Amino acid sequence: MAIQLFVPTFDVEACLGEIRECLEKGWTGAGFKTIAFEEAWKGYSGLPHAHFLNSATSGLHLALDIYKERHGWADGDEVITTPITFVSTNHAILHANLKPVFADVDAHLCLDPDDVERKITPRTRAVVFVGLGGNTGQLSRIAEICTRHKLVLVLDAAHMAGTKLNGETPRGDVTVYSFQAVKNLPTADAGMICFADEDFDALARRKSWLGINKDTYARSADASAYKWQYEVESVGYKYHGNSIMAAIGLAQLPHLDAHDARRREIAALYDKGFSGRAEIATVPTAAGCFSSRHLYQILIDDREKLIAGLNARGINTGVHYRNNLDYPMFADQHAACPKAARLSQHVLSLPLHPQLSDGDVARVVDAVCTCVESRLERAL
Repeated sequence: MAIQLFVPTFDVEACLGEIRECLEKGWTGAGFKTIAFEEAWKGYSGLPHAHFLNSATSGLHLALDIYKERHGWADGDEVITTPITFVSTNHAILHANLKPVFADVDAHLCLDPDDVERKITPRTRAVVFVGLGGNTGQLSRIAEICTRHKLVLVLDAAHMAGTKLNGETPRGDVTVYSFQAVKNLPTADAGMICFADEDFDALARRKSWLGINKDTYARSADASAYKWQYEVESVGYKYHGNSIMAAIGLAQLPHLDAHDARRREIAALYDKGFSGRAEIATVPTAAGCFSSRHLYQILIDDREKLIAGLNARGINTGVHYRNNLDYPMFADQHAACPKAARLSQHVLSLPLHPQLSDGDVARVVDAVCTCVESRLERAL
């Protein structure tokens, strides 16, 4: 039987119970469960503000759009970012009519603070840090650089649901989570934007509902004859989340820590299985990081042959991620990040999800080692 890279684990009965409440109430849109999930997420994460959205991609664009408006950034102002991420991270910068400036990565496949500092110019306005696979990398140094240079820190926490750094939830000036279908807290697709600033949280709520100053759920609770009235204070977007997705999130949240714990157990089994094998390098977890372990990544020569060998043995893998500088919209900086360019040719994600048994993990380890040994024997 094939071993899948990702398999979401749902508490089906709890999900159906939460969704049933939406259907019985006749409320499936914004409000109701979205409010409940926002409050639950704040309680879980310790973050002061949380607004439920239809995706993390929407959240990243919304964050940059708000900072650009409030801080008076000009079109073409610069945002330092990573080339090793899902392309939506960097598309969000373009959607805000800002310029992505790519800094190289470190051993954690996260932004290298030294290269970030080298890339700062008078037009730099923000840094986007991606916690790849749940890893915090050198986030603390990046935060110090942002403070010193008066730059906004956008934390792309799409993989970081449950990650802690020195015992606390990592945060930026704004932190954006993903609850997409195969994330650690899966729905079908959703996200959460968490501003440190209360005023920006309020603005996000208006902008995510087309600039309207009062959402439909709030108006439905208004007893006056004029509850239909609202103002459109700015041009916004249709980015808000809905109660069906939030209902699934509410059902899944109580399981997040246990699922993350199982992911860490699986990662430890992989670490043990690959220990002492110089030809199979692993991406290390940063010191002080209690990782959500969304990914387990190795670095390997002849990756395509290994992928084919594992696939023949019924083991599915993934690549997280292709160097974004290979894509045409970013090709003007194709040589900007040589380490990222090199590592992206060798990185491979192995199966990691709570439904894997210890035997499944052993099967993956044995297959990887067998394929690598076979390649080395042929080379001799």
